[in-house]
Amino acid sequence: MVNIFEQGLERNSANFTPITPLLFLERSAEIYPNRLAVIHGNLRQTWGQTYARCRRLASALSQHGIGIGDTVAVMLPNTPPMVEAHFGIPMVGAVLNALNTRLDPQSIAFMLNHGEAKVVIVDPEFSGTMKEALAIAKKESGRDFLVIDVEENEFDVSGVKLGSLTYEQLLAQGDPQYLWQVPTDEWQAICLNYTSGTTGNPKGVVYHHRGAAINAVSNILDWDINKHPVYLWTLPMFHCNGWCFPWTVAARAGINVCLRRVDAQHIFAAIKEYKVTHYCAAPIVHNLLVNAPEEMKLGVPTGVKGLIAGAAPPASIIEGMEKLGFDLTHVYGLTEVYGPAAVCVKQDEWDDLDIGERARLNARQGVRYHMQQAITVLNPETMQPVPADGETMGEIMFKGNIAMKGYLKNEKATKEAFEGGWFHSGDLAVMSPDGYVKIKDRSKDIIISGGENISSIEVEDVLFRHPAVIAAAVVAMPDPKWGETPCAFLEIKPDAQVTIQEIIAHCKRHLAGFKVPRAVVFGELPKTSTGKIQKFELRKKAGSASAIDV
Repeated sequence: MVNIFEQGLERNSANFTPITPLLFLERSAEIYPNRLAVIHGNLRQTWGQTYARCRRLASALSQHGIGIGDTVAVMLPNTPPMVEAHFGIPMVGAVLNALNTRLDPQSIAFMLNHGEAKVVIVDPEFSGTMKEALAIAKKESGRDFLVIDVEENEFDVSGVKLGSLTYEQLLAQGDPQYLWQVPTDEWQAICLNYTSGTTGNPKGVVYHHRGAAINAVSNILDWDINKHPVYLWTLPMFHCNGWCFPWTVAARAGINVCLRRVDAQHIFAAIKEYKVTHYCAAPIVHNLLVNAPEEMKLGVPTGVKGLIAGAAPPASIIEGMEKLGFDLTHVYGLTEVYGPAAVCVKQDEWDDLDIGERARLNARQGVRYHMQQAITVLNPETMQPVPADGETMGEIMFKGNIAMKGYLKNEKATKEAFEGGWFHSGDLAVMSPDGYVKIKDRSKDIIISGGENISSIEVEDVLFRHPAVIAAAVVAMPDPKWGETPCAFLEIKPDAQVTIQEIIAHCKRHLAGFKVPRAVVFGELPKTSTGKIQKFELRKKAGSASAIDV
């Protein structure tokens, strides 16, 4: 049967344009050319100026032979060149590889070679690390890189010169009226991000223009962002491209408040000085804010909106931020789904609940983002949905436009990640009766004690509620009787005093007996370059921990 709606009705340049977040910048520059776009120290830059600089960057890169499918790596903090990189690099068809500024030279060298970077843009703060990384990369691959040195004029940052051009010299070569083109295919790669693996080489996650734009718009819809937000860059832009917020802020013609240093003092000061309306951060940053000295919090306005994601946030953080007057929303995702792809949507009836119950509900991973097709919990062996009983565990899986193209040069891992037509997250969770997803653990972090599954996250959440605890991690330790039992590693607040017995007593009040840690170890927790606790290191220590009778 002939479909009459396909006869003579074809795509053409008048009725179809590939989706790209680059158009967000173009629109804001056209409509709001004189509105403030960037704050960095004493620097103030409008949307019109930002657009011109991005076009200069694209034009200059093109003159140096950079085009579609070429990789441009950047080693930058949350500064104006990093904002500009998210537009100027893909304007010429190239792929932005934002490097993790906390990594070691060997890891960076691997990424430069694996991603086949041709240009590397470097902030002076990281020039020492990059000098070593570039030397390793060249030794291993024999390739040369065009290195661009960024100047920092607003803050006292020293570094060594690595390249023959500075960033401003590069931009001076470019045309502010450069006629960039929308990609012919929205599936075209826009960014390359590397996962923060704890063992082996990280995997290169490839984003496309469509996904970047769609997640940027989802951020607006799921956070109810009005025009002209004042967005504070507490979240590194190298992390899932700042959860796509460089493009989100451009779409709303907001202000990017740059931040070289992420600590409680600078965050609170920026919020007060610039009247910040929105920010994103991992639980570790929110923990800093909750536990900051009271004098830092004086004068902080109420109603500042924050997104929290990363590890499942303990209820104590959500409760603590609410007491500060912040409006906190919990989102969930992974590098492979452009950062957040699920949100814990708040229901009106939750307002009537006590703060502890609200915190418990808000700590869930929630429901799908506006423009993501689905999030669900499936049995990974049968690929069937688990019962929505809040008890039966399965694996969180995603489907839709907010999913990566795949892993660069790794067809096997890509095929495994998308097996059965879903993206496999590796996170174990339950489906609540109300349709909200709740993480119980990473598949590798579940503790099986005497045949019973113990969620390390559940135990950690209880430990975080103790007023002396600033950070907690629970891993399995060998047990001759039960096979495995929980071992708790705790960081204690500097001014606090607590005993192991007090911690155990606290856990007994809130947990079933078999879930109570059989060992408690005090000390600083090892963390990855992105602030995640390195549980694989703790598992090594757990083997020699002293069990106690509980």
